[in-house]
Amino acid sequence: MKRSLIAMVAVLVLSVSDVSASLYKVDPSHSTVGFKVKHMMISTVTGKFNNFSGIYDLEKGVFKSLSGAIKADSIDTGIVKRDEHLRSVDFFDTIKFGDITFSMTSTTKTKMTGNLTIRGITKKVILDIDMGGVVEDPWGNQRSGFVLNGKINRKDFGLNWNKAIEAGGVVVGDEVKLVVEIEGIAE
Repeated sequence: MKRSLIAMVAVLVLSVSDVSASLYKVDPSHSTVGFKVKHMMISTVTGKFNNFSGIYDLEKGVFKSLSGAIKADSIDTGIVKRDEHLRSVDFFDTIKFGDITFSMTSTTKTKMTGNLTIRGITKKVILDIDMGGVVEDPWGNQRSGFVLNGKINRKDFGLNWNKAIEAGGVVVGDEVKLVVEIEGIAE
């Protein structure tokens, strides 16, 4: 009798922990991996990547793990000629370096630290977390949402191309703002 009571308590504890911890797959149809960068020092160019995937483990609103991959050749700024230049050896060199990856190394409620790899160069980045929450959708799936914001210096990743402009300054700013809006579905 004592063993069956212990077994029953163990099952209940494991059931509760399963509800509070979930592994999520990124839903690309409800997510965006975007960026912003200064152009000629006077305006901002926005862009996004159209082909990406990711998985994360979330427990009571705290990330236990997160990793993702972006197909670099899916870059989209809305201008075909510019996108072709960004895919070239001047920037992402997508033939040689097909994927951009991120892997979380640590987190708090408001900050995520991880390794970002672009063009085969890996650097530590720190991103702000804005948790959207966890809900059940109308089809019975558990979904969670969050936004990651941060800044990187593109030159740290070998994205060095630039041109000086006559009035002073350069064509492309060094600082790139990252805006990653994710919705995931529990597996």
